[in-house]
Amino acid sequence: MATDMPSGQVSDLDWLLSGLVQRVPYTRSAVLLSADGLVKSLHGMDADSADHMAALAAGLYSLGRSAGARFGDNGEVRQVVVELDSTLLFVATAGSGTCLAVLAGRNADAAVLGYEMAMLVKSVRPYLMTPTRQAAGVPGAAGL
Repeated sequence: MATDMPSGQVSDLDWLLSGLVQRVPYTRSAVLLSADGLVKSLHGMDADSADHMAALAAGLYSLGRSAGARFGDNGEVRQVVVELDSTLLFVATAGSGTCLAVLAGRNADAAVLGYEMAMLVKSVRPYLMTPTRQAAGVPGAAGL
């Protein structure tokens, strides 16, 4: 699939995630991920935790898509929020094939965080697209 995403740009988005975390009080970390769970960019956590968060967020996003298909007239997922005792986890669509996951403390203003996430996504949406992966060839198929 062709994309308008300039090569090398996604990894350069760490500073945007850093800005989001710094702008919203009590926000701890952010991960930009492909819809299938691969980390594209991160701020505020180590690589192992980011991989775990990306897998978790991709699963939540997938559940949201399934709920939309079954109960929401095939509506697109805007945001999934998980409220824990001491933490809020937001997962939002961030572009074609891309999600944004943000962890914040319980004292974070959910409305402000949701707004800031939406503004970040809106301002850089063309750079956040993840191209669809091509299926791997089947071993033994002609030409392989």
